[in-house]
Amino acid sequence: MSQPGTQYTKLRWLLTIVGLILYVIDIWTDIGLALKYFHEKHFVWSGLTVGFVVAGLLVTQIFSHAWYRDDMNDKQINPEGKTTISGMSKVGLAFLHLFGMGIFTRYYHLLNQGSKVVWTKMNSYPVQVHQNLFCLATDLSMLKLLEAFLESVPQLLLQLYIVMGHNECSVVQYISMACSFFNIAWALVDYRRCLRRSLRHINEMPSGLPTIVYLLYKLCTITSLILSYVLLLMLSVYSTVALTVLWLLGTIWTHTLKTNFCSSGGLEILYRAVIGVILTFTFFNVKGQDTKVAMILYYLFHFVVNITAPLLLALLKPELQTATSLLTVSGLIFGVSVLGLVCLVVYYLKLHPRGKLREADEVDGLRKGTESTRRIRNFLHP
Repeated sequence: MSQPGTQYTKLRWLLTIVGLILYVIDIWTDIGLALKYFHEKHFVWSGLTVGFVVAGLLVTQIFSHAWYRDDMNDKQINPEGKTTISGMSKVGLAFLHLFGMGIFTRYYHLLNQGSKVVWTKMNSYPVQVHQNLFCLATDLSMLKLLEAFLESVPQLLLQLYIVMGHNECSVVQYISMACSFFNIAWALVDYRRCLRRSLRHINEMPSGLPTIVYLLYKLCTITSLILSYVLLLMLSVYSTVALTVLWLLGTIWTHTLKTNFCSSGGLEILYRAVIGVILTFTFFNVKGQDTKVAMILYYLFHFVVNITAPLLLALLKPELQTATSLLTVSGLIFGVSVLGLVCLVVYYLKLHPRGKLREADEVDGLRKGTESTRRIRNFLHP
């Protein structure tokens, strides 16, 4: 019988629908913005806007399909060796993912299976059923996290650059940026909560103040870095070279850690490249190890960038020294950067839910050694 703290509840089911709505709105607003740029003959902006959408969709489809295949080939998940999973054959899986329906397929399965549990008497289902739902939700949250950093974060950077650097302002742009921002926020919190809930040896992330402080830490540090990158791009478009170098450094660092997330070497290389993108904007623990020193060094560099970018723009482009926008953005960068770092310290010193269970105590959770468990354990840890 499931206990109160182990249930996949109606609220979680409803929040899954909210996440789906945010995801769809974010993509469609970006597509609408790309069409607007194309109509106005801003072909580079249009191409970049579409490119980020395609990059997010493509990478998430690749990983989603690979995870389905891993689960299908795993003897513990599929002991009978069935050629279908969740009612889909290998051909059907390939077809759905080829047309970008991978995430929507996962949303359908989670909502469909979850509705059978949460809209009936919860005590009629064992713990394992609820735990399986959390694992489905965690797989989905992993994909949403990748999509957020491959599509929403770069999209926010691009649109802010266009608004601030070229004085191109429109309602559609602001709607697109707002949707990207909310999609990032949702992906971060949803992933954090799903990850901790699906791993039995880690305490679940409490609601309320810990979640709010964690969200502020992530959003403030990411926002300040995006604004700093925008100022550097305003200084020179060749700053994209520096961003590329940062991505390469993140990818190389991930490679030196010898991550073991994917079931094939080619996918592992893609995974490390994607993590490099994420590390360009925020810190994540790539292997779930103690990374206190790495985190301190990362955010020291983060703070240096946030101080340097406004100073360089003011010194090298003196015509912008008295511009209200530059002064406002500089103050915003400094303010949210400090707030984010304060929230980081408060969260990890006072509010972080420390794990109390040991792996040996994991007797009624997921079976250790399965592909789905390995996937969760070997993914990013905040």
